[in-house]
Amino acid sequence: MERVAALGLDVGRRRIGVAGCDGLGLFATGITTIHRTNWTKDMEQLAQLVKERGVKTLVVGMPYNMDGSLGFQGRQVQKFAERCAKYLNLPLEYVDERLTSYAAEQLMMAEGLSLREHREVIDRKAAAIILQQWLDQLRIRGQEIG
Repeated sequence: MERVAALGLDVGRRRIGVAGCDGLGLFATGITTIHRTNWTKDMEQLAQLVKERGVKTLVVGMPYNMDGSLGFQGRQVQKFAERCAKYLNLPLEYVDERLTSYAAEQLMMAEGLSLREHREVIDRKAAAIILQQWLDQLRIRGQEIG
């Protein structure tokens, strides 16, 4: 079985939550939160993670509207993700991220952590939920994970 190497991103205006998975593709976990400054610095940080982890696939959460349409934020994320994938020379996959931040917040509250004090943890957890959805979808379909 080939080692799984995917990076999950929860892209926001101020931060990017980043998640990775175990080599078997069973579990996604939050890795870090990138505080966005400028394109070059953001990409340097992502490129370093890609190199360190041997990433083969970029998985980005797409913030669809509740009716399934792609709004302003969705178009911004799509533009960023496409540029990012091109820069990193990685295939790009999208996952519907509706309510992932809400789910991450619920996990935080269950752990007794303050949402206001731990915004970057929410971003990492949301990225992990996004990546976990992708891993689960691939397993359900019985596809190779790369």
